[in-house]
Amino acid sequence: MIRLLICMAPLLLAAGTATAQDHQHQPPPTQAPATAPTADPHAGHDMSPPPEPVDPHAGHDMGAQPQTADPHAGHDMGGQAMGPPDVPTSADDAGRPRLPPPPPAVLSGPANAADAIWGEAAMTGARAVLRRENGDVRATAVIIDRLEVGFGDGEETWLWDAGGWTGGDINRFWWKSEGEGDFDGEIEGEVQALYSRAILPFWDVQAGVRQDFREDGEDPTHLVLGLQGLAPYWWEVDAATFLSTEGDLTARVEAEYDQRITQRLILQPRIEVEASAADIPELGLGSGLTHVEAGVRLRYEIAKEFAPYVGIEWSRDLGGTADLTRALGGDPEHTRFVIGLKAWF
Repeated sequence: MIRLLICMAPLLLAAGTATAQDHQHQPPPTQAPATAPTADPHAGHDMSPPPEPVDPHAGHDMGAQPQTADPHAGHDMGGQAMGPPDVPTSADDAGRPRLPPPPPAVLSGPANAADAIWGEAAMTGARAVLRRENGDVRATAVIIDRLEVGFGDGEETWLWDAGGWTGGDINRFWWKSEGEGDFDGEIEGEVQALYSRAILPFWDVQAGVRQDFREDGEDPTHLVLGLQGLAPYWWEVDAATFLSTEGDLTARVEAEYDQRITQRLILQPRIEVEASAADIPELGLGSGLTHVEAGVRLRYEIAKEFAPYVGIEWSRDLGGTADLTRALGGDPEHTRFVIGLKAWF
C-alpha cells in the first residue's frame, strides 16, 4: 500500500496544481479548515480576468461599408450633381433645372373650367352671388357722434352731430348733419349728402352737396369735397372744403381720438378748426382761420352701441371773425361743460 501511494504521488500533485490555477483564491482542499470563520462570498466563482467587451459587430461582414449609410444608396443618380431640391424659388440659380412651360392645351379651354361643365350663363350668375356674399356686402349704419347739452356763460345750449352710410367697402352713400340751438327755440344747422369712395385703406374721398338752415332765412347751398379716414395713431379725421352758391370758399377739419382707460371707460379728446378764404360779413366770418374748438369727453359704454358721457369744451373765434363778433356785442371765447350721448346702430 505504501508503495502504491508513493507511485501515485506525482499524479495527485499535478491534479492539485491544476485545481489551484483555476481557483487561485481557494486553498487546496487538503489545507482548508474543517469550519471557516467566515464564508468566502466568491466561493465557487470563476475569478479569471474578465473577457474583453463584446464587439456589437462581431460576426458581421463589415467589408468596405462606410461609417454612415448613404441615403441615395441603390439609387441611379445618372451623373446628376448633388444640390438643393428641384423646386421653384426666387433665386436665380443657373445650375438649377428649369421647369418646362405648360403645354398649349392648358390655356386652350375656357377661362373658368366650370363653364365647360355647367355652361357660362349658369356659372356667371353663381360667381356673381359668390362675389356679393364674400366681398361685396351691402351694409347700413347710423352714427350719433354727439347729442349733448352744454352749460356755461350763463346760457344753456344743445347740439347734434350725426351721420350714416349705406353701401359696400368701396362705394358708399354718406349723409351728415350737425347743428346747435338754445332752449329759446333758435336753431341753425346743416345737412350733407355725399358720394364716398375708398382710395386707400382707411381713407375715403367724398363729394356732394351741403344745405344750410339759418335763423336769418339765408340758406346757402354748397358743393363739398372732402377726405375722411383714420390717420396714424388712430386719429379719426374728417376734412372738407365748401364752395357756396355765392362763391364763398370755406373749410373745416375735425379730429378725435379714443383713449381707452378700461374696457368700458373711454377718454376722447377732440379738436375742430374752421377757415375762410375771404371775408363774409353776412355770415360773421373774416378771412383766414375763423374758429377753433377743443374739448375732452369721458364716456362710459353701457353697451358698445350706447355710451353716455360728460366733458368740457373750449371755443374761440379767431382773427377777423373775433373782431366781427365783438362788434356785434358778442364774446369770442366760450367755455362750457357738456353732458351727452354717443350711440350707433
